[in-house]
Amino acid sequence: MSDKKSGVKKQKNPAIIIMKRELASYFSGPIAYIVICLFLGIAGFTFFSTFFLQNRAELRNYFGLLPLLLSFFVPALTMRLFAEEKRVGSIETLMTLPVTEVNVVTGKFLAAFIETLIMIAPTLFYVIAAEIFGEPDYGPIIGGFVGAIFLCASYVAIGLFASSITKNQIIAFFVGFIICIVLTMIDAFLVIFPSSVVKALSFLCADVHFSSVAKGIIDSRDILYFVSLTALFFTLTVKVEQGAKK
Repeated sequence: MSDKKSGVKKQKNPAIIIMKRELASYFSGPIAYIVICLFLGIAGFTFFSTFFLQNRAELRNYFGLLPLLLSFFVPALTMRLFAEEKRVGSIETLMTLPVTEVNVVTGKFLAAFIETLIMIAPTLFYVIAAEIFGEPDYGPIIGGFVGAIFLCASYVAIGLFASSITKNQIIAFFVGFIICIVLTMIDAFLVIFPSSVVKALSFLCADVHFSSVAKGIIDSRDILYFVSLTALFFTLTVKVEQGAKK
């Protein structure tokens, strides 16, 4: 029985090992710290400009800008995940180990997802400031952070896919950024499309679903959207890596 249990544990280890390796790699270089500091600088300015200049203790402006911020900063965090390994050739070495493409993609996805959560975690202190100096509505605040988690997962999957299709980190960043920003801003261009396709395009807009959750309204359609988007690009990344192995 003990041998069987140890065998099961070994099967679960590769993705976790890869995740830990990627997290260690993130924090051993300057890029993660630079990205996090820039994100917090812009997010902080957004929150405190409302807080001090408009005299409102709320996070509405922060959550309103968050999809745009994540469209830029998440691809910046994910651009190196596959692209750098393909450039230096270490991905071939990794694939010769007893791991599957699903293990590798899962490990890298989890590492990048945790990194994005670390990036937005300090913004929880905005809630404390809002509580001290005002009477915030906690429904939209909780919804906003729940929506942020789903949005991060979706954009990490997109960034991971973008990194898997090229050896160039800059190209990976721009591909990920373009996909994320298009999904974020589709609703801004709906007026130029015929009414017959507006509803379908509106459903594809990540900002629409995030805004709905950020109002404190947890709708199964919004959750399904983010889960489906994450699963789609996760699967595409696995397919790309499986194709590269042949």
